Amino acid sequence: MNIIKTPIPDLVLIEPKVFGDSRGYFYESWQKARYSDAGIHEDFVQDNISLSSKGILRGLHFQNPFAQGKLVSVLKGCVFDVAVDIRLGSPSFGQFFGTEISEDNHRQLYVPPGFAHGFCVVSESALFMYKCTQYYNPKAELSLAWNDPKLAIPWPVKDPTLSDKDRNALFLSELPKEKLLPYA
Repeated sequence: MNIIKTPIPDLVLIEPKVFGDSRGYFYESWQKARYSDAGIHEDFVQDNISLSSKGILRGLHFQNPFAQGKLVSVLKGCVFDVAVDIRLGSPSFGQFFGTEISEDNHRQLYVPPGFAHGFCVVSESALFMYKCTQYYNPKAELSLAWNDPKLAIPWPVKDPTLSDKDRNALFLSELPKEKLLPYA
């Protein structure tokens, strides 16, 4: 597999080795020893799958307490995936990384705890999978506004379909400091 460092420390883009022929393809989407060699040492405790239509934007979500690391991939379709560093004291605090992840490029993004994460569907629909290092806890979940002007994320849609939670999300400057993880 190919490990691609991003401009934000600890955020890793992964290109698995894909074996394909006329019948289709095969790749390992997770193998503990290999991913540990790549610097991803966390134990994953929960897998989630979501199905969304074109123009739906989910995020930018995070939890604290019970901060989650996520290994994300797309099983069907294509998304623009974004992670925002919200670790207090981080040299890249408030910076984002965005990339296209699709069933065709097979890329994965490892999003460590302390990041807000979200994605927007750019294909007709997308089947999105993420492995999580902590269990989902609705009482600990917060949303960072997808359209925070200080972040200036170049989302591929101007008027996405949002949940009420995401429609009412806070700007980074409004997030309570005690809800942000310290940079280690």
